[in-house]
Amino acid sequence: MTALSVLDLVPVRSDQTTGDAIAASRSLAQVADGLGYRRYWVAEHHNMPAVAATNPPVLIAMLAAATERIKVGSGGVMLPNHAPLVVAEQFALLEAAFPGRIDLGIGRAPGTDPLTRYVLRGGSAESADEAVTKFPDYVEDIRTLMTTEGVELQVGPRRQPLRATPAARSIADMWLLGSSDYSARLAAEKGLPYVFAHHFSGEGTGVALDLYRSSYRPSPEYPEPRTFLTVNAVVAETEEEARRQALPNVQQMIALRTGAPLHPQRLVEDAEAVEMTPEQKAFGNAMLGRWIVGSADQAREQLDKLAAEHDVDEVMVHPVAGAASGTDVRTSPHRETTLRLLAG
Repeated sequence: MTALSVLDLVPVRSDQTTGDAIAASRSLAQVADGLGYRRYWVAEHHNMPAVAATNPPVLIAMLAAATERIKVGSGGVMLPNHAPLVVAEQFALLEAAFPGRIDLGIGRAPGTDPLTRYVLRGGSAESADEAVTKFPDYVEDIRTLMTTEGVELQVGPRRQPLRATPAARSIADMWLLGSSDYSARLAAEKGLPYVFAHHFSGEGTGVALDLYRSSYRPSPEYPEPRTFLTVNAVVAETEEEARRQALPNVQQMIALRTGAPLHPQRLVEDAEAVEMTPEQKAFGNAMLGRWIVGSADQAREQLDKLAAEHDVDEVMVHPVAGAASGTDVRTSPHRETTLRLLAG
């Protein structure tokens, strides 16, 4: 059977506070842990009314402390927003606290709008652009800083050691993330694991994964290529119910892709009351065709087919089921049901 993992953006519904959304994700992580899912990753997005995953290291610390076995990580840290040393320090500290359970997934996109990106980089547009240009160097900097040896730098007349943490005994697994062939090429060149964001684009997956495998250069840490993909998923007792629960996220994605105003995620009943244009319905149906949506048997068949098509032994599902009116605001039962039904 295909191994399963979870991606979580910590969605914020119209009936929730940020604290409620975090509580719901904590519960979801505990469900995934108990069901035997391999890893649980949180994303980094900023200034979005329906997403509370603004700070992966903080969330990872909370989720790792609330679980027992599952690997917890970032899917991902958007490196242009941060100094490499800060990222290395954060994840070296997390790995020290939860040895063998931390993944550092790194992305090149900013994960936000231009204004927020500008503020994140200290009010300098040039520094943000430079961070994207220097992305390969920054990846290598983080990789080196997290090692037990660290680095030595020439500072004036003397050399000075620099380490992410004083006495590392293990290093977080490092992954490059992407939705194009750029990170596939870079991951292959540096001998790093690679994940394709199939949940975001749904296109170009096979090309990127084939490119990564065919050009992979073995590294001491990773002698063989390691890869998997992500996919949106809604699983319910019937296909009709699964499609109904998917509607709030479908509408959210339509707004995101078309530049419409964003809002907290609607409840299922509120989403059903929205009059969608024929164009929006066609766009939504096209998206659903790239998701895992259906009953348990249907979803598992779709998932195994996707894994076989791209020759991966692991798939990371992004459970995007909406919530019904009257749901406990500190829970996300339909997302939990998706994980339970997929796990069998």
